[in-house]
Order: sequence, then structure tokens, then C-alpha cells
Amino acid sequence: MEQENLHSLREQVARQAQLRSRERSLKSQMPALKAREEELAAARSKEQTDVDKLEGGSLKAYFLRFTGGLEDRLDQERAEAAQAAVRHDMVCRELASVQADLESAQAELASLAGCEERYRAALEEKARQLQDAGGPMGERLRELEARTRVLTGQLRELREALEAGEAARATADRIRSSLDSAEGWGTWDLLGGGLLTDLAKHDHLDEAQRRVETLQVQLRRFRTELADVEIQADMQMGIDGFLRFADFFFDGLFADWAVLDHIHDAQQQVEGTRDQIDSVLIRLRAMEQDTVRELAEAEAERERLLTRE
Repeated sequence: MEQENLHSLREQVARQAQLRSRERSLKSQMPALKAREEELAAARSKEQTDVDKLEGGSLKAYFLRFTGGLEDRLDQERAEAAQAAVRHDMVCRELASVQADLESAQAELASLAGCEERYRAALEEKARQLQDAGGPMGERLRELEARTRVLTGQLRELREALEAGEAARATADRIRSSLDSAEGWGTWDLLGGGLLTDLAKHDHLDEAQRRVETLQVQLRRFRTELADVEIQADMQMGIDGFLRFADFFFDGLFADWAVLDHIHDAQQQVEGTRDQIDSVLIRLRAMEQDTVRELAEAEAERERLLTRE
């Protein structure tokens, strides 16, 4: 009886997943259908208005009657109004069908509310019973649970490192953008741009300085997060190099505003730092994918053991 209940709950969970997918698909169709219905409703109204004007004795109808073309024009307008009505009715039926399917899926989803929690609770209860009973299956379940805890923690650390790295990379991109703008204004300044050009160049350099300070903090955080996932050597070198660059950036670049070579060196250093961040992010994403796969495999094996006849 307990096993039958477990299988029933598993079927409910599978059905719930199907219904959620259907609900998302139906919801995604609604905006375009509603917009199309409004468009065709407006066209239908316009065509019918044209017919009503001709039938109601408008100035245009009077002129057409006088020239002998009223009936032909009325036939044409009535045909266009009929076509517009057919197109509008068709989209209305389609919209109603999608709405009905959506409501049906949502009603069934409501009837399945809580099935995931009940299924997981039933699995946990069976796992506890098997572990208490001992034997090879109980031991394997304990191993899988321990493995799942390790992988879950590892996945959390990887995602924290990815978040830190992506924030640092975004700041590096913004620094490069500020330096590129400063380079453009600096080149114009050398050609005799004047005071306003010089002020614009300084403004972009000030902006780059503020962002360098932000990036220093972000890189230190990134290095800390990487220590948790055992990626240290490459990024250590990169951060130390960037900190030396930051000293140069403050002491060299702002001491000599007019020298574009300083800006070029800074651009290269930022680009190198960004490339290194990218290379570490690639490794982190690969590790994340492997961890997700291993976690899914462990959870799937545990579920197979618990639902086996």
C-alpha cells in the first residue's frame, strides 16, 4: 500500500510538471493573440462604419448615387466588412480556445497543489525506514545523501564565485569604456580641442578611477570566493598584477594628463585583467555544469532506489 501511494504521488508530480509547461506555453501565446484581436476588432469596426455611412445617406453616398456607382461601392464595402468580421471571429475563437485550455490546466494544477511536498515527504520516510533497517540499500542511501550534501554545498560556492566574477568583469568593461572615451577626447585634445575637450577627458578619467577602486574590491572578493572552490594560483597572479596596475593608474596616469601612452597602457592592463577573469569564469561554469550533472545523477539514483518495487 505504501509503495502504491509512492507511485501515485510520483505520477502526480510528473503530471504537475507537464501542466506547468503547458501553462507557460499558453500564457506566452496570450499577449500576441490579444493584440491581434484588438487590431482585427478595430479593422472590423472601421469596415462596418464605412458600410453604415454609405447606407445612411452620407455626402459620399449621395455623390455615388448621383454618379450611379453607389451599389457597386456598397457591394465592395460590404464584402470587405464581411471579410474583416470573419478574420476577427476567427481570432476570437482562437483566443477563447487558448483561454479555456489555460483555465483547464490551472484548475488541474490547483487540484495537484502540494503533491511535490507529499512525494518528497513519502520518499524521506521510506529512506529513513530503509536506513534504520540497515543492509546494502540503507548503506547506499546514506552514501547518496552524504554525496548530495557535498555537491549542494559545492554548487552554492561555485555560484557565489560566478556571481563575484561576473560583477568584476562587468566593472572591467565599464573601466575600458571610460578609458576609450578618455582616449578619444585626449586625441582630440592633442589636435587643439581646447578647455572643454580637456575637461571631458578628465571627467572620463575620474570615472575610470572610481571604477578601478570598485574593481579592486570586487577582485579581492572574487579571490576569496575562488579559495572556496580551489581555484587560486591563476587568479592570485592576476589580482596582484591588477593591484600594481592600480598603483600605476593613480600615480602615473593622473600625474601626466596629456600623455596618451598612459591611457593605452591602462587599456591593455584592463583588457588583460578582463581576459583572465573570463578564463576563470569559463572554468567555473564547466565545474558548475559537472556539479549539476553529478547532483542530478545522485538524486535520480536515490529516487530509483526508493521507488523500486
